[in-house]
Amino acid sequence: MLTRRPEFLPPAAAVSADPFAVGRNAPEGAYASFSEHDIPVLLLSGTLPDDQLAALVPFDADVLDRIDALARMARIWLGRPPPRDTRMTAEQRRRFRLKLRAADGRMNGATYREIAVAIYGAARIDTEPWKTSPLRDAVIAFVEGGLALINGGYLQLLRQRRRP
Repeated sequence: MLTRRPEFLPPAAAVSADPFAVGRNAPEGAYASFSEHDIPVLLLSGTLPDDQLAALVPFDADVLDRIDALARMARIWLGRPPPRDTRMTAEQRRRFRLKLRAADGRMNGATYREIAVAIYGAARIDTEPWKTSPLRDAVIAFVEGGLALINGGYLQLLRQRRRP
């Protein structure tokens, strides 16, 4: 959420409003996207893209995620490359893709075996009996995991990993 910069702060260097593409207006303000990275932002009511801006960050359970997103946006704003997203490891991204591919195949009528062939290849699937194959169990788990992601579980991926 962006709002007008408080007047008691010294003025900031002028920044072009070009990075903002204002979308729809709502009672709370104007929804816009920032830069070619298409980062969604909310310009609070009464705030214009070419105003001196300040970020409003609510203190709630997601405050660290919001600050991380704000830091990424600030780097882009300043013309620097955004840092690498650390919310998912390379292995988690690989499994995420497999889960979505498996769920997509299942929703389009593919059997578990057909999904396994698409993921692992026919040669690997044909090496052992399908009904007792651990690959069959893996594919079923991928489908179930992918369907859970589609049904809202992906929101957990947007949050930082936290230690209890």
